[in-house]
Amino acid sequence: MAEQQKEQTIDQVIVRFSGDSGDGMQLAGTIFSTISATAGNDICTFPDYPADIRAPQGVLTGVSGFQVHVGADKVYTPGDKCDVLIAMNPAALKTQHKYCKPTGAIIIDSDSFTAKDLEKAEFKTDDPIAELGITCEVVPCPITSMCQETLKDSGLDNKSIVRCKNMLALGLVCWLFDRDLAMAENMLRAKFAKKPEVAEANIKVLRAGYDMGHNTHASVSHVCSTQETPKAKGKYMDINGNKATAYGLIAAAEKAGMRLFLGSYPITPATDILHELAKHKSMGVVTMQAEDEIAGCASAVGAAYAGALACTSTSGPGICLKSEAINLAVITELPLVIIDVQRGGPSTGLPTKSEQTDLLQALYGRNGESPIPVIAATSPTNCFESAFLAAKIAVEHMTPVILLTDAFIANGSAAWKLPNLDDYPAITPNYVTADMQEGWSPYKRNPETLVRYWAVPGTPGFMHRIGGLEKSNATGAISNDPDNHHLMVEQRAQKVERIADTLPPLNVEGDEDAELLIVGFGGTYGHLHEAMQQMQSEGKKVAHAHLNIVNPLPRGTQETLARYKKVVVAEQNMGQLAGFLRMKTGATNIQQYNEVKGQPFSVATLVEQFTKMMEE
Repeated sequence: MAEQQKEQTIDQVIVRFSGDSGDGMQLAGTIFSTISATAGNDICTFPDYPADIRAPQGVLTGVSGFQVHVGADKVYTPGDKCDVLIAMNPAALKTQHKYCKPTGAIIIDSDSFTAKDLEKAEFKTDDPIAELGITCEVVPCPITSMCQETLKDSGLDNKSIVRCKNMLALGLVCWLFDRDLAMAENMLRAKFAKKPEVAEANIKVLRAGYDMGHNTHASVSHVCSTQETPKAKGKYMDINGNKATAYGLIAAAEKAGMRLFLGSYPITPATDILHELAKHKSMGVVTMQAEDEIAGCASAVGAAYAGALACTSTSGPGICLKSEAINLAVITELPLVIIDVQRGGPSTGLPTKSEQTDLLQALYGRNGESPIPVIAATSPTNCFESAFLAAKIAVEHMTPVILLTDAFIANGSAAWKLPNLDDYPAITPNYVTADMQEGWSPYKRNPETLVRYWAVPGTPGFMHRIGGLEKSNATGAISNDPDNHHLMVEQRAQKVERIADTLPPLNVEGDEDAELLIVGFGGTYGHLHEAMQQMQSEGKKVAHAHLNIVNPLPRGTQETLARYKKVVVAEQNMGQLAGFLRMKTGATNIQQYNEVKGQPFSVATLVEQFTKMMEE
């Protein structure tokens, strides 16, 4: 411990909590994020947890991390490296120290660095700091023993007491960055409402951590208060992508005047969408946890046929299983929203990590000619907008729509202003009208959009049959006629292509006369945007175009790509979007930057690689 550091005010700070998967790092990070967002800061978070449900204590494979970037201005990423790293044991230090800046500080629980702990983390010596070559500031704190001392008279057993140590670490971080504990205390009382003694124990430890920093003036050079930026008036909440997706679907159902149905099967990292929607029966939401992925999607197709706004949620492996039922929705031309929260693959792969490797599966992963609109959410808060848009397109154009998110934005969170639904466009189902009864068939179409008119079963005068066999365009009867099949295939494709006429053209941010255009899609928006900004600050002429809608491509995409001498498509796969763009636009000036690591892009690495491309 040292003399008190002079408090300073900073624009941004990055904090990373790390420890065993049972150490409560996700909870500590979530609370710190919420406090910061409520204080008026912008935030971006990155929960990074292992696939093991509960790995043996202290081993390298069981480390769970949570990184949060707090800023006075708009924050686009959780940051490449942190200013303060909390490492609750040697395994956390060993796996996470690389994420700390050379000028940062690492706070360790000195009680958890015994010889046995070091052995579990596969250290060779009794000096882990020297062994790892750590040169940044390391601050040992007796977190476990102080937690035990604080709660010695609480009546809790030792195991329950030690579980509270994450709150002591959180209290210390709150002191470091001048955070008010009142909201943290309220969150803990709400979380442990059925166990008030546990809530109060956690609160007591939280205050002890704060007081420890205040009374001992912990030797960390980041004693500071984060600036706040005035935000537009309104109610805000800290929201993650999965919850925002659920809210977007609810909002769309309200706008369309339809019941919302979700047929789903639990799968990491999409399960929270099912959990969240199941809470909203009072809003007419119907959820069904099916016995498998196939049944989940098939039930949603049935709900769509019955007139509901039907959805199904999953990750990449589930999309494989759902493909036959999705194709049933393609040929019957029923509205269906399929949410794919992408994770690392193939097979079980890296189930808790993030990739963008399902793009071609979303575009083409079905038998036959089966075009589907594909939307890719760009941030946790954009998941709301993208889910709303996916539902609007599905209902108004009578087609299944795939919404791609990914583990990074699904689990990550940001400050979100609660929207006013009056500001959102109407959603108007393409229902039949009474004057269509004479000569009507189920594939009678709007001549401009080619969208078939929707007769919900039970509508008087519109008895009909649809199904998985090809139907006659004229009568709706089963047809094996080759010319009719070609016509139906062409009309289904043109219907999807014409959706682009209702959507905004491709938007380009940055320099109009840029020497390099960066192109991406989905959840990499923040990293690519920040890379562009950093390069611009270095005097380089760079622009950024990001696809929120991949199919159909926005109008002007071909012309935009042709305007630039150099184009780099950056994606977390081996080049799926790049190949799609080459095929659709004929572009020959596309270079690629690809990573498949299960981790978000590093902005510093992007800047380095893009600069090399510009200089070649």
